Amino acid sequence: MADSSFSPGSRGRWPSFGVQVFVGMGIGLALGVIGRAAGTPALGETLHTFGQIFVQLLKALVPPLVFTAIVASIAALRDLENAAKLVTHTLAWFAVTALIAVLIGIALGLLIQPGLHAGVDMAAAKAPSSSGSWLDFLKGIVPANFLGLTASTSIEAGAAKTALSFNILQIIVAAIAIGAAAVRVGSAGEAFLSFNTSALAIFRRLLRWVIALTPIGSAALIGDAVIRYGWDALSALGSFAAAIYIGLGLVLLVVYPLLLAANGLNPLRFFAAAWPAIQLGFVSRSSVGTLPVTEEVTECGLGVPRAYAAFAVPLGATTKMDGCAAIYPAIAAIFVAQFYGLPLHLTDYVLIAFVSVIGSAATAGLTGATVMLTLTLSTLHLPLEGVGLLLAIDPILDMGRTAVNVAGQALVPTIVAKRAGILDLERFRGRDAALASVPA
Repeated sequence: MADSSFSPGSRGRWPSFGVQVFVGMGIGLALGVIGRAAGTPALGETLHTFGQIFVQLLKALVPPLVFTAIVASIAALRDLENAAKLVTHTLAWFAVTALIAVLIGIALGLLIQPGLHAGVDMAAAKAPSSSGSWLDFLKGIVPANFLGLTASTSIEAGAAKTALSFNILQIIVAAIAIGAAAVRVGSAGEAFLSFNTSALAIFRRLLRWVIALTPIGSAALIGDAVIRYGWDALSALGSFAAAIYIGLGLVLLVVYPLLLAANGLNPLRFFAAAWPAIQLGFVSRSSVGTLPVTEEVTECGLGVPRAYAAFAVPLGATTKMDGCAAIYPAIAAIFVAQFYGLPLHLTDYVLIAFVSVIGSAATAGLTGATVMLTLTLSTLHLPLEGVGLLLAIDPILDMGRTAVNVAGQALVPTIVAKRAGILDLERFRGRDAALASVPA
């Protein structure tokens, strides 16, 4: 794959890309500890600025990269006899892994009982500013405009500020429709598909340049996280935080390796290849911002065919959230019920599982775990004010949640490709060959 962001190359005197990222995280952690201990605002602001610039560069590439990649994948999928089967199996594996994750969350919530051991003040309870509903799913999948862009205006320092954002699910829907139409019109669509192929190559080249900055971006992001949040806020909600991270650890380090091994795939090789995306998800707390890296490691490090990965990974970035949409809302809903002394029955636990498996699509393009939690609480008729009890430590929990989300978004396409017989096993088994360097 000649234009791979992680294609083999001469190492020269530089360490491998994975080592560079690991070193960057170590430097960032050290800077964060120093900055928090010294109370130096300038260091914290510098790290925050560099980290946000890096995430903004990634997010800027997401809309054009996703659009052109999916249009190209639709054109390529026409030559695959099992395209419909791949899509069906992808959705099925999304559901299966989400079900496993939510069952783990429910079990931990009942075992640890975090709501009965919370040291948080009832005064902290307040309803969130935004919430999720099933109607959001219907509105979320219909593109508001050709580019899936939305504008919002806020008042900062007495001045109006307008910001543009994009709904990745709407972009996916639009790209699928346009790609399918271009294929169906035959020769009239060939010029457009050729242009799209050229545009995709250009955006992938830009992506290579941005990904080369990952070690610097990781250092800035993790340093900023340590200075900004620390671990002090965990004291009042220690049982809840422990339940969340135990659940995340079980899914990431037990469930995923078992699924890989059951399908004849080496878990260590998977994590070695997927590490750049997983660690970036951890420090950036953004599945969408990590999407370009996730897609690259899935194709180039794990050996998933580009035509399939270009469809499955962006779809997973919006609907495959084992951390945010399965483990977290399950444990959080049980926490809220226990905190307010409200009983949950078997039907309630079934509803938690249903919302976690199906409802994550309803929050695509919205505010992540908070919206997913409000959707769960409203479905169970639990007080939405319970969300306010958990906001103090949400950034700390969000780091682990996003890392698990990203790992799952790379895992499912790898397993489906292996079962379909289209996985490049030589690339998957290569000893760090795909992550050797990031050429200019």
